[in-house]
Amino acid sequence: MLRILFALVAIATAFTAPPAMAQKRVALSFDDIPRQAGAFMTPEERTERILAALSAAEIEQVAFFVNPGHLEAPEKAGAERLIAAYTAAGHVIANHSYSHGHLSKTSAENYLADIDLAQEWLVGREGYRPWFRFPYLDEGAGDLEKRDTVRAGLATRGLSNGYVTADGSDWHLEALTVQAQRSGKAMNEKHLRRLYVASQMSGLEYHDQLARDTLGRSPAHVMLLHETDLAALFLPDLIAEMRKQGWTIITTDEAYADPIAQEQPNVPYAWGTLIGSMAWQRDVPPPLHPQWMSTGMITHLFETRVIEQK
Repeated sequence: MLRILFALVAIATAFTAPPAMAQKRVALSFDDIPRQAGAFMTPEERTERILAALSAAEIEQVAFFVNPGHLEAPEKAGAERLIAAYTAAGHVIANHSYSHGHLSKTSAENYLADIDLAQEWLVGREGYRPWFRFPYLDEGAGDLEKRDTVRAGLATRGLSNGYVTADGSDWHLEALTVQAQRSGKAMNEKHLRRLYVASQMSGLEYHDQLARDTLGRSPAHVMLLHETDLAALFLPDLIAEMRKQGWTIITTDEAYADPIAQEQPNVPYAWGTLIGSMAWQRDVPPPLHPQWMSTGMITHLFETRVIEQK
């Protein structure tokens, strides 16, 4: 089974390189700030590790998308100080809604009111950017009238879509580690590191190929990550692999200056990455290679390789 993991790493990271003149640029972004304690460390330890990794790798700026409503939870006391630590280091913060709800499961009016609550907390703080990222990347699912109402509401508020172009489902792998830790199952850290890096690189390389097929170029990508223990542990490895595969890590300010920031794809189901929606609208088929690791494949490799077998 280890051969499968190595094969997926090879697919994700050794895919035929683009022409030498073609740039591969990506900005890093983290959702769901602040998050609860994970499988391995406290929120304080996690913030310290993430900041140290970004500093050591000389990453000038990443974006943290904040849910201010989470600050009300007793277990997240002191989290405001951790958010301030990110911005003090030169990183930026933006709106991820107040309570992290699904647009498809609420009214447009209530959804916009929730955004306004988050804005009350965010505006005026150091590092604030007027971007809004839809929780779950749910832009209304199949309710296109609701989608358009919220799009218009964002424009009225001076907020632009904090879209993502690449996603490796890191939240799913994090959830598997938390479940394993709670069940008392031992995990192999070396294999966990490999799976984390491989799954994130597969998401990035897959979406870049889809973008090239759709746009005829590689745009400035925005990678979706979450503020997880896995990021704190393995961010140095992921950054090193990105650079090894020819990626330049840019600021989110630079990424959101790409022309695709103006795109508002009109597709039957509004949910997911911007690149995915643009490809769907233009009837571009998904690439066969590199392979995008599904949550099912991630689960299989986690259970067979990361969990220590008795």
